Amino acid sequence: MLLKFDPRTVLAILHDLVAAAFAWSFAYLLRFNFEPPVNFIDEMMRTLTWVAPLQSVIFWCFGLYHGLWRYASVTDLRRIFLAVLTAAALIPLVLWMFRISAVVPRSVLVISPVLLLLLMGGSRLIYRLWKEQGLYRNFKLAGEPVLVLGAGDAAVNLSKELTRSQEWHLVGFLDDEAGKHGHTINGIRVLGALDSLPQWAQRLGVQQAIIAMPSASHAVRKRAIDFCNQAGIKVLTVPSFDDLLSGRVAISQLRRVELDDLLGRDAVQLDTAGLHALLTNKVVLVTGAGGSIGSELCRQIALFKPRTLVLFELSEFALYKMEQELSMKFPALDIACQIGDVRDTARLDQIFDEYKPAVVFHAAAYKHVPLMEQHNAWQAIRNNVLGTWSVATAAQRHGVVKFVQISTDKAVNPTNVMGASKRLAEMVCQGLQAPSPPTPLPKGEGKNKAPPPRGEGLGRGSDSTEAGIRFVMVRFGNVLGSTGSVIPKFREQIAQGGPITVTHPEITRYFMSIPEAAQLVLQAGLMGKGGEIFVLDMGDPVKIVDLARDLIRLSGLSEEEIKIEFTGLRPGEKLYEELLADSEHTLPTPHPKLRIAQARKVDAALLKDILAAIDTRATLSDAQAKSFLEQWVVEYQPDQTLAVK
Repeated sequence: MLLKFDPRTVLAILHDLVAAAFAWSFAYLLRFNFEPPVNFIDEMMRTLTWVAPLQSVIFWCFGLYHGLWRYASVTDLRRIFLAVLTAAALIPLVLWMFRISAVVPRSVLVISPVLLLLLMGGSRLIYRLWKEQGLYRNFKLAGEPVLVLGAGDAAVNLSKELTRSQEWHLVGFLDDEAGKHGHTINGIRVLGALDSLPQWAQRLGVQQAIIAMPSASHAVRKRAIDFCNQAGIKVLTVPSFDDLLSGRVAISQLRRVELDDLLGRDAVQLDTAGLHALLTNKVVLVTGAGGSIGSELCRQIALFKPRTLVLFELSEFALYKMEQELSMKFPALDIACQIGDVRDTARLDQIFDEYKPAVVFHAAAYKHVPLMEQHNAWQAIRNNVLGTWSVATAAQRHGVVKFVQISTDKAVNPTNVMGASKRLAEMVCQGLQAPSPPTPLPKGEGKNKAPPPRGEGLGRGSDSTEAGIRFVMVRFGNVLGSTGSVIPKFREQIAQGGPITVTHPEITRYFMSIPEAAQLVLQAGLMGKGGEIFVLDMGDPVKIVDLARDLIRLSGLSEEEIKIEFTGLRPGEKLYEELLADSEHTLPTPHPKLRIAQARKVDAALLKDILAAIDTRATLSDAQAKSFLEQWVVEYQPDQTLAVK
């Protein structure tokens, strides 16, 4: 193997050569109590001309000169040990083979490798300590004092990085494990529990803390953040274990605490084997692939290596962004980017006929409540209901095995058009799952195609017949950072200097992260047997005004600097969101974050009339659209004080 001879490599080789000569010579001195006979001195010198070069060649063969001393590790020490041990075994063999007429004491053959191991390993360790300022770090006063919250492996690795930093001065650890209190880690003391942070911050003049507990539960991490807020100090955090691909925690990986850290939950436990069976080497189609949920579904699905991932999206720009991202992150993935409208039956038939997907995730929808409530109510109904029906029946005709419909908590006792239209979309899937014959196409939507023969096409299962399709619906609340959500809006308002506008001081919503929502959608899709409405565990509802205050604080500002103004509820908006209708009950599932809603049954014949009524009306006023919803969705109760006349 070729090795570049830079000055450091040459110095390392010379160092080890001198160390080998010294260890061999000093072993003779120790053997004879520093008074070796003259004849043994001559034999020592004669054998040294063979021993030192032999050891140098062995060290080279073991790759001791490929690394940097400042990053010497246990792996390097292991390599040195094996190289020295090999040399110790070969020295008497080489002396015998080349008939070197010298008597080498057996004790020298034992003492010499021990000395050489100490010299080579010790010199590298001392050099690393010197480079890391470890020899004088307890006296280091430069840099901003910082506390590390946590005293586990991540904190230990982080402390090593901090000792090399000119920006930070680590003054202590805090950890709730009482057995660690008073002990030192890399020369730094574990001062106490997390709740002692305010006292230690004041005593040590600390204005910055770093949370290094990636394996701790969300509740513990959130508690640590709360202590930092109480102490009025800034806080950074190391990434989660999902993001830490190496054993080292670099300062460059530190990031500011985000809203996800406050509102996020513990990691989702997925049935990985089951999802591989559902997705791996299958053709998967995602509608609305450029949206918040659709795009994250594509990322999560790509991890399971489908045969082809079909991205169906109306927005050209959103589709282009996803194509660029997936091509970079998953270069081996076969991606098919298809532009089209979910209401375009001919386009859907063309795509389904060409790719023959086995699984469909339907995320395309109009979801912005105020926009759909005024001036766009009928378009929301046509897109969310007729679009769902078009995609679902296309999936039914073309032998799709599983169809997963993305619904919303706003479909429960809806007070707005968006929620009511999504409830109708759920009813479409419920009706299609019924054992009655497939719903015929409404007038003007084209002709049905006969289902393809069983088993044809890429990635289709053995039950991929029209009768075997399974419709699964998944309800969940708001996701952090989604398009049109309050989080990006609040961030923009803070960047502009405020004020932050909140509709009502008591308004609450359920929140989860986009990746968690997508993972639970995949899990629900796997578990669904057909016709179920899965409800995600959204945790506890969060007051929007508290969300605004958290964002202000995380931005390093105060409510005196960024004001909060209340503007009143918008059309179609209600104070509290529900995940289940009053008449519904839930059943548990094997997954702790998923339950099944027992919704009212849907009459397939009635559904046919609803779809025909939507299809035959090109446009209706907002008032007429709401009257239509009141007629067909019994749960819908529009807020009359906000109704558009």
